[in-house]
Amino acid sequence: MPVPQSTGRRKEAVARVRIRPGKGILLINGRQLNDYFPRVSLQIGVREPLTVTQTAEKYDCIARVGGGGLAGQAGAVRHALARALVKENETYKAALRSAGFLTRDPRAKERKKYGQKGARKRFQWTKR
Repeated sequence: MPVPQSTGRRKEAVARVRIRPGKGILLINGRQLNDYFPRVSLQIGVREPLTVTQTAEKYDCIARVGGGGLAGQAGAVRHALARALVKENETYKAALRSAGFLTRDPRAKERKKYGQKGARKRFQWTKR
């Protein structure tokens, strides 16, 4: 059987995740999860799909992620991991869908507009 592989995106980050039966090892760009994401909140976020499906000790996950910052990368890995779990076992889909892990977060940086200092900020205006 082929190894389930899937892609996840968040902001500018793109993650490719492969899962295989194992002991629960999470490797991101060849490094352990807690080495790559030093913030505990990001580590918890990445592990959430495994926690919801109660498969934390069942699968090893190998992720390649690039682009964006650490928070965006963590969200991309979480999205890809959830998609890979659904490919592995279709019964996980309901739990992951209700937790919101299969939905791509559409929020992204808003572009700068002409005639303004930034996306929303205007140039200073003086009456006199």
